[in-house]
Amino acid sequence: MNIILVSSHLEKAKALTFTRRQLVLLLGAVFFVVVLMVMGLNYLSLKYVDKIDSPSLRSFVMSVLNEEYKKNQQYMRDNLDAMAIKMGQMQAQLLRIDSVGERLAELSGIEPQEFLFNQTPGQGGALSNMAPQDISFSEFDNKVQDLSRILDDRMSKLETLDTMMRQDRLEKKMLPSTMPVDVQWYSSSFGARIDPFTGKKAYHEGVDFVAEAGAPIIAAAGGVVVYSALHPEYGNMIAVDHGNDLVSRYAHASKRLVKVGQVVQQGEKIAEVGNTGRSTGPHLHFEVRHKGLPKNPSRFLKKSD
Repeated sequence: MNIILVSSHLEKAKALTFTRRQLVLLLGAVFFVVVLMVMGLNYLSLKYVDKIDSPSLRSFVMSVLNEEYKKNQQYMRDNLDAMAIKMGQMQAQLLRIDSVGERLAELSGIEPQEFLFNQTPGQGGALSNMAPQDISFSEFDNKVQDLSRILDDRMSKLETLDTMMRQDRLEKKMLPSTMPVDVQWYSSSFGARIDPFTGKKAYHEGVDFVAEAGAPIIAAAGGVVVYSALHPEYGNMIAVDHGNDLVSRYAHASKRLVKVGQVVQQGEKIAEVGNTGRSTGPHLHFEVRHKGLPKNPSRFLKKSD
């Protein structure tokens, strides 16, 4: 790159020649100087804003600072609103846990005064010798998220325990605890897994048992058949209502042996293993639902030795 300088003070024009490398370095130096000047002006405006004599300059600096302050305040309000919503959800979860805890204490025969669910646990201790440290907003948010996950986990376990204890108290035979097929292991467990058709992460609402086609499927507990038909995804499926909002499902059967409204006993043959519906091979897909929500069947089933 050539730059030609022309001036009345010069006897003749002068030419300056820059290579690409020199031009890049020059532009970088100019940019760096501009950034330093901006940072310096920003620092000086913040430090000496109260000493600026020019009303117009002072007004400009104050408007910039006010705009930045408003942005920070809006950011804090948005985050506090999100935290308030999360806190409200956690309070609701705690109320549910208290309710389930009281029922469990009553079912197990524990004296009410031994577990005071409606009171905050006492805490105390000596003052620490370590220097106190303020908790950052991100640390606080992480603590809240962790506590929320723990509450969800505890609630799920307490609800399952509550269901099992109440069922055991009412009638043990009405709990789906008998293995629905004569196998010893699951081919696919309850919860998150890779969908065999899409290859993507999905939620599996039951457990799968690999068995030969035609193998007997038995009722995991006594109850009333509330569904016996061909389902577009479950194939030949049977659902048995065991009372107390507890239902078991048996899917992908090759043959259904019971009808809707029929009363079945625990251990009674109700279908045969097949490969119907959304299935990759002969197996039984078994579900347990409480109030319409899927529960982990392994918490109910008792595998034979």
